[in-house]
Amino acid sequence: MAGIVEGKVALVTGAGSGIGRATALEFARQGARVVAADIVTESAVETARLIQAEGGEAASVHVDVTDEAAVAAMVEFTVSEYGRLDCAHNNAGILGPLSDIANYPREEYDRVMAVNVTGTWLCLQAEVRQMLTQEPPVGGHTIVNTASVAGLVTNHTIPAYTVSKHAVVGLTSSAAQSYGNQGIRVNAVCPGTIETAMSLPFRSESAAPSPTRIRQAIDRNGLPEDVATLVVWLSSSASSFITGTPVRVDGGALS
Repeated sequence: MAGIVEGKVALVTGAGSGIGRATALEFARQGARVVAADIVTESAVETARLIQAEGGEAASVHVDVTDEAAVAAMVEFTVSEYGRLDCAHNNAGILGPLSDIANYPREEYDRVMAVNVTGTWLCLQAEVRQMLTQEPPVGGHTIVNTASVAGLVTNHTIPAYTVSKHAVVGLTSSAAQSYGNQGIRVNAVCPGTIETAMSLPFRSESAAPSPTRIRQAIDRNGLPEDVATLVVWLSSSASSFITGTPVRVDGGALS
């Protein structure tokens, strides 16, 4: 039985670990050819190897999403490898330190904003430019940005991250409105507490439970695969009437 993104070409940033790796693997399992991009070259290579070991088709590329030329080269690489770009998951992001606003270091704020906001902006911009040159596939071209429940509500322990993810939600909505009538759908996933390296500060034995985890209706942390299956579904024709939407994957924390 064909996968839900059979024959499509998917690009995933931050694909070397966590949600990005799980999404790259799920794209391949559902029939896509995948480009795994990450700032850690070896991690991207390993993700591509894992896909190939399962019989999928994948390539890897190094990218620093804060570098406009590197982002453009990433999209060009994807097209040179597979001839087009149908789906993109802009997942690369960082948490930054836990701190209140008054004591938050300016250089750390700038770094979080550069990766999470400017990086998403540059990726989306380059992807849209390529997609506009192509005939849309069934269900349209798709871009899914990784936001967070911290982009929908406040988490005072990670203020820069919270600001950045609110910006990603706004960027998602703006892009969806701009390009919906040109065959490009743009959505965001908003994970809660997921079992990844990024969430370790909230999951260590010495840490107090995160506000999100305390409110959850489902009594477990989420898995990267919980997010990955949603990203791929949003990239399929099954979700062809959904755009501009921040979709929560949070175990009911914001219910």
